[in-house]
Amino acid sequence: MAATRFEVRFGGTGGQGLLLSGKMLADALASEGKNVAQSQTYEPTSRGGFCNADLVIANGEVDYPLPISFDCLVLLDQLAIKPSWSRTKPNALVIADNRNCPELPAGDYPCHHLPLSRTAIELGSERVTNIVALGALLELSGICKRASIERVLRASSPRSFLDLNLDALAAGYALAAPVAAAAS
Repeated sequence: MAATRFEVRFGGTGGQGLLLSGKMLADALASEGKNVAQSQTYEPTSRGGFCNADLVIANGEVDYPLPISFDCLVLLDQLAIKPSWSRTKPNALVIADNRNCPELPAGDYPCHHLPLSRTAIELGSERVTNIVALGALLELSGICKRASIERVLRASSPRSFLDLNLDALAAGYALAAPVAAAAS
């Protein structure tokens, strides 16, 4: 992470586990000694309304806890594009589910349409799309060590979901690995 302030948004709809992904990433980053401010927005509907989890990550003190312009945008639903796009930096890393976000606005950014939800379904549950996306984000951005996120995942997953969550995280890393290798 070269910048002293780095902003990430997980955007989608309620029920996709975005807040959980944001919290797990914040916990993993904090365990590495980074300062993190976490916030979220969601519509009053429990499922289907716009939802996002935002992180402001800093090597030093977080001077302002809310995001200003995103360095990374993870989109799990088309509904999240409009409220997020205008706050995305030029050349920001954009990761989008190719099934739920088939079209993105034109722009100068590296966009990676990945089969996030399809991969989760193949693993046995669409409910782990957020964890697949988290693995892809970490592989492509390098903002957090894999061991750190795995520790948090093990500590915060219900026992009945632990193996599925670990498989989903590994699948996200594997989806993004060829893209990351091509970029380096």
